[in-house]
Order: sequence, then structure tokens, then C-alpha cells
Amino acid sequence: MNPRKKKPTAVKRKQVFINKDFQTRFIVKFCLILVLGGLISIGLTLFNTQDTLTSSYTDSKLVIQNTSLAIMPSVIYTTLITTALVGLIVIMVTLLVSHKIAGPMFRFEKDIDRISKGDLKSRINIRKGDQFKEIATSLNAMIEKLNEDVADIKTDIDQLFNSEDLPKELREKLSDLNKKIESRFTL
Repeated sequence: MNPRKKKPTAVKRKQVFINKDFQTRFIVKFCLILVLGGLISIGLTLFNTQDTLTSSYTDSKLVIQNTSLAIMPSVIYTTLITTALVGLIVIMVTLLVSHKIAGPMFRFEKDIDRISKGDLKSRINIRKGDQFKEIATSLNAMIEKLNEDVADIKTDIDQLFNSEDLPKELREKLSDLNKKIESRFTL
């Protein structure tokens, strides 16, 4: 009997709004662009039909009127429905896109704060499919290099400290340096 290996499950965020201010502004801007597009569409349609006449039957009577006045209710009604439906789609898509931006930025803030406090074992972890994967990889390489450099310095201090012919005063200074490294960094 072979034990089955479990596939690693994807980590899902529990919050839809990670950074409410950023995500709300992001969504509102796209919705405003959509509404502006609808208004421009109505305006252009009415402008292009202002010098034309349209005939229609109303209550068994032939009515001739300006085309822009005749079609205005239909154009506005159609544009409102279209804008509302497309607006819902825009809200969902921009929420998803902003989520993939705000989530990594939230992680960056938390991870970089921890690293800035000296935790050089920490790494920036970005979910698969999120934005900024390349930046996270570069920052992780930088943190790894810094960790190696500080560890090398600590090793050199330890080797000097263990030298037999080291004056007491220098030994104390090396000990102080070692304590500073240990208190400021997690290697």
C-alpha cells in the first residue's frame, strides 16, 4: 500500500478588501470612466441626430419630430442598463485585480517590517498568480546576500575572538560587536 501524497493546497486570502482605501479608489475610478463613457455615448448620439427628422406613429397619428428627441428616452434607457450591467462586471474585475495588487503590497509591508527589525531568516512570500513576484524574488536574493554577509562578519569576529594572543581590550570589543550582531539580527 502506497501512501498518497497530498497536493499542497493554495493559500486563499480570507479578506476581499485588503486595503479598503486603495481598492475602493481603484474600483471607483474605473466605474467613473465607465459612466463617463456612457455619457459621451449619449451625447454623441444626440449630437449626431440633432439635424435629422424621424417619423413615427403615435396613437394612430403620424408624428414627425427631431430624431434626437425621438430616440432620447431609448438611448438613455439602453445606456443606463448597459452601464449598470457592465458596471457590475467592472466592479468584480477591478476588485479581483486590485486584490492581486493590494495583497502582495500588504505582504511586502509585513515582511519588510519584520526584516527591517533584523530578521534575516525571513523571506517575502507572494502567492502564485499575484503581482510583484519578480520584485519579491529580487528582495529575497538581497536579504539572503545580506544574511550571508552578516554571518561572514560574525564568523570572522568569532575567529578573531578565539585567537590566543588577542589583547583583553580587543577581546572585549569583539565580544561587544558579537553581542550587537546577535541582538540586532536573526541569522
